[in-house]
Amino acid sequence: MLTGWLWIGTFTGTVVTTVAALPLAALAVWALARLRIAAGGTPARAWRDSLAEVGIVYWTVPVVWMIMLPGGQAGAVPGRLQLLPLQDLLTMLADDPGAAAGQITGNLLVFAALGFFAPLRFPALASVPRVLALAAGCSVLVETAQYVLQLDRVTSADDVLLNAAGAGLAALASRRWWRTAAAAPDRTRSAPAPAR
Repeated sequence: MLTGWLWIGTFTGTVVTTVAALPLAALAVWALARLRIAAGGTPARAWRDSLAEVGIVYWTVPVVWMIMLPGGQAGAVPGRLQLLPLQDLLTMLADDPGAAAGQITGNLLVFAALGFFAPLRFPALASVPRVLALAAGCSVLVETAQYVLQLDRVTSADDVLLNAAGAGLAALASRRWWRTAAAAPDRTRSAPAPAR
């Protein structure tokens, strides 16, 4: 049992576990869609909402888990802050451009599923500024937790900017489906009351 917990306490273990859980995620989408259809929802809306909900959780939870994994000096060193925008990023690019590219890509992907799926599932979030604000808020929470828990990670304004930018780009990628979702509301919500 302890070995299993040690396994998901690593980047590799989290990635393997996430890939292994893909069939369960697909099953969850199917089950949620069937429940919605059985409750009278339109099939298209039921599948879209179910895919969006599971997609947000399936991607975001493991990625946030990985960035919350403690470093080698966790608890022994105080939290480190870098609140000047672009300072951390420019330093990384100057020191090791290859590693910086990986770091930038990783930060762009943290809340990408949230940015892609949230406007499809929640019409109130169907705007890029709202997605940016949501992702920035989530990122601030994660960065604050890293600092408070002394996880031997740098709490950086650049991480917040990149996390929000990634969500915004993902939202733009799903934008054409926002209108489809808004134009085809669920019958259970829009059907007129029966005549008496």
